[in-house]
Amino acid sequence: MARTSIKPIMVQKYLRGAEYPATKEDLIDHARYQGADEEIISLLEDMTEDEFANPAEVNRALEDEYGGYW
Repeated sequence: MARTSIKPIMVQKYLRGAEYPATKEDLIDHARYQGADEEIISLLEDMTEDEFANPAEVNRALEDEYGGYW
């Protein structure tokens, strides 16, 4: 399990306005459009799940990947 200094609110900032349910690729495209840097994009790319019903599911996927820091 990798560690990161990125906080969930920082990821969600770039996902604001995304339509759910969404695929991982939808979220990555949306984050890029919103100006996310490569560290944020990399976090999203590393998620093992491919579909998300809401922002809370994104946070859970990141928590699974990066541990209780989320």
